[in-house]
Amino acid sequence: MGNLEGKVAFVTGAARGQGRSHAVRLAREGADIIAVDVCRQLETVPYPMATPEDLAETVSQVEALDRRIAAVQADVRDTKALGAAVRDGVAELGSVDIVLANAGILQVSASEAVDPDAVFREVIEVNLTGVWNTVHVSAPIMIEQGRGGAIVLTSSTQGLTGRGGDGGPEMSGYCAAKHGVVGLMRSFANWLAPHNIRVNTVHPTGVNTDMIMNEAVGAAMAARPEAAGALTNLMPVDMVEPIDISNAIAWLVSDAARYVTGVTLPVDAGFCVK
Repeated sequence: MGNLEGKVAFVTGAARGQGRSHAVRLAREGADIIAVDVCRQLETVPYPMATPEDLAETVSQVEALDRRIAAVQADVRDTKALGAAVRDGVAELGSVDIVLANAGILQVSASEAVDPDAVFREVIEVNLTGVWNTVHVSAPIMIEQGRGGAIVLTSSTQGLTGRGGDGGPEMSGYCAAKHGVVGLMRSFANWLAPHNIRVNTVHPTGVNTDMIMNEAVGAAMAARPEAAGALTNLMPVDMVEPIDISNAIAWLVSDAARYVTGVTLPVDAGFCVK
């Protein structure tokens, strides 16, 4: 029996990358999953985003562990669709006990044809407003259930530092959003503590996922070697793996961390102290 037997976790950005890793890791601990991903291309994002087929693969991997999963294509900016996904998932699976606000985008080399204002707005809407929406469609259900719970918001090392930015809308917007997630976490932690619901942030360094490992990001780093140098880790590793973040989250949402709330947890190979 796993540490999360009988729990249901709501995971955004679950079609691939960190989101899929988190869903599968928590399923290994016994959790059932409500999985959400937009599964379509956004105009300002310069790399291929997740597809319906990716989300289907997450479903397959969770079901292979003999866990249940309710998967829905929904945009975290759309509170109506997001709320319906949670409510339908609770109706099918019985509860929502864990929330992982993981969905996010990166725009380090958005097309010159795209309005810089649109680039900034979209990253804020997805990476910050989307986190607000995710918590606000799920926390009232958790409160009503009266069984406590745990929420983890995915920030970044860019939510604790500003290294590697050049003042443009791409990285500045990303950095602002990820700092904003910390503010939301601290506010939510105070709001939800009386209901025994814990809220924390996790701050990965670069993670080996499709959001980082693609031609657009590679070209951007090659064009700005000084930025690439600023984004290196203290430990001798270029980037971490999704499971490294998932393992940290699995601890944060477990009873082993039952009194841990309001913390910013880096999983960063020393990035933030370099």
